[in-house]
Amino acid sequence: MLQAVLEQPQMVVMRDVPEQSAGPGQILIKVKKIGICGSDIHAYYGKHPYISCPIVQGHEFSGQVVEVGPAVKGIRRGADVTVMPQVVCGECYPCKHGRYNICNSLKVIGCQIDGAAQELFAVDAKLALPLPRGMSYELGAMIEPAAVGAHVLSRLENVKGLKILVLGAGPIGNLAAQIAKGLGARDVMITDINDFRLDIARRCGIAHCVNTSKKPLEQAIAASFGTDGADAILECVGSQATMEQAIACARKGTDIIVVGVFGEKPTVDIGLVQDKELRLFGTLMYRKSDYLTAMRLMQSKIIDAAAIITQRFAFREYPAAYRHIEQNRERTMKVVIDLES
Repeated sequence: MLQAVLEQPQMVVMRDVPEQSAGPGQILIKVKKIGICGSDIHAYYGKHPYISCPIVQGHEFSGQVVEVGPAVKGIRRGADVTVMPQVVCGECYPCKHGRYNICNSLKVIGCQIDGAAQELFAVDAKLALPLPRGMSYELGAMIEPAAVGAHVLSRLENVKGLKILVLGAGPIGNLAAQIAKGLGARDVMITDINDFRLDIARRCGIAHCVNTSKKPLEQAIAASFGTDGADAILECVGSQATMEQAIACARKGTDIIVVGVFGEKPTVDIGLVQDKELRLFGTLMYRKSDYLTAMRLMQSKIIDAAAIITQRFAFREYPAAYRHIEQNRERTMKVVIDLES
């Protein structure tokens, strides 16, 4: 079978390998669609702090079950599924307290262990979730990034009635903004310096889309949210500039959630965090409840995950997909690898 391997930074190699089979407790998935994530791109350039080469990528994916291993219950051959890519120990303090997304021994399929960038992929059946009836494989691959956004908003406990500021209109920022709106946020603003991404956010129903290279953020916040500003700020870029922006523009007592992946360690003005009594906290991945929230919002068309897909490539074009991203950064959102074509 064909497999794509990130052999070293900026080198994806397509190779033929023996077919996998489903072992005890596993299912074998015929992979249909794979999304290329921002974390994948960081890894491609050798700048992800927790991903090393060589690695078979692919943690946003969907497919069809073609084999069911011994001792598997509840999943039948022919089922359409997506997969939660977290491999956890179940024994550490976070796991025992329901926070397995931050397991002390967390390994992520496609990041620390080989992922779904191959025609057939064997995986623990407990990680698979059936796709909602009628959902396409393409949307099935989008559940994972949508679940990231759902988990971000779950960190606020109750979004209803809040004014949410999202810094960064990339795929995760866009989905988080849509989910905030879908969960009842009073108002949502999203910012970027890329008009292409802001236009997509606007088409997704985000009312306030601000290019901060053209309009000062402080003015935009006052104009859209009033003098009380935002109730919560989501940093979805992973840059020094937006981290500074979040802290500087936060009203006193605001929650700031760090969502973006930082390629380099940022400097944080802790004195200002203290002076404003800000709550600055992180978010990592998701739990099953977040997957279910994402599925529900997508199935009911409350959020439009398909709108952020900008390019599609056949599986054999995996290396070309990364070259396209490199050459078209300003007009690329989500790239999907198609194993059906």
